[in-house]
Amino acid sequence: MSSSKPGLKQAFTSLGLAAALSLGTTATGHAQEQWPTRPVTIIVPGAAGGSIDSPIRLLAQKLEAAIGQPIVVVNRPGSGGIIGTQAMLRAPADGYTLLAGNVGPQAINYSAYSNLQYSPGDFKALTDVISFPNILVVNEKSKILSVKDLVEEIKANPKTMSYGSAGIGQTSHLLGELFTLRTNTSAVHVPYKGSAPATIALLADETSFQFDNLTLALPHIQAGKLRPLAVTTTERLKSLPNVPTMDEAGFNNLLSSAWVGIFASAKTDPQVAAQIEGAFRTAMNDAPLREQLIKMGGIPGGMSATEFEAFVESEQAKWKEAIDSAGLKLD
Repeated sequence: MSSSKPGLKQAFTSLGLAAALSLGTTATGHAQEQWPTRPVTIIVPGAAGGSIDSPIRLLAQKLEAAIGQPIVVVNRPGSGGIIGTQAMLRAPADGYTLLAGNVGPQAINYSAYSNLQYSPGDFKALTDVISFPNILVVNEKSKILSVKDLVEEIKANPKTMSYGSAGIGQTSHLLGELFTLRTNTSAVHVPYKGSAPATIALLADETSFQFDNLTLALPHIQAGKLRPLAVTTTERLKSLPNVPTMDEAGFNNLLSSAWVGIFASAKTDPQVAAQIEGAFRTAMNDAPLREQLIKMGGIPGGMSATEFEAFVESEQAKWKEAIDSAGLKLD
């Protein structure tokens, strides 16, 4: 285990003192157990090396060094994040098994699935870790040079054109569905168990295009292996100033940014949840970590639990509107 930087360690020492003063006793006067006293598990509902996994592992390194307890990152990919999400809910609600939740299982799935086995009330949102825009990409060897070219190619060859995704119900899937709906086209959807396998498939020319996240796509774009066609943001990105927005490319109403955050069971003791929130937010304020997340093509998080909860609720409403208007159901 590597040692933490003095500033971060001091911040956690102060956090621990504050927690001991404000959270140290319950209403009955009994001492409140300080978190953590043993290893903490973070379940990632996606593949190793993917857009959820990579930032969480960076955060885990900082947090582990600062709190003096191992942080175990466990990958449970599949079913649009449902498998990993349910695995967290099956664990004891004691603050030692957390979820790296994201826009798929914690926002999209509630409207996309009719018989989902969990609900928003099962979770407590603690803080966001990273958000990153999505980008429409093709293999650099492709003859497609623009979004217009892509639409024309799909119309000409609907049975052979395909797009990969991080899994059914993930943003990359729904953006592909909305794209084909709004361009009056049809392409084959190929779901993978995570964003990393989907990107690898596109690099291998197994799929035709993909709404990838910038975290994974940017290194391949910079290496000349993927060609960016447009970003799903309102403005162009500083990292890719020559790549147009979808609106500039002539296709609006396709705005989307993916995000990852830390969730606990809603049954977690409020005092323990407050300690977890404080620990993660302190780690998120670490300047080197934030620089690493920016280099990945993301925007570092660090919201309070109240702010993050409100944000997640707004995301759930946004995706419900989009899914309902498109008539999409994934079960």
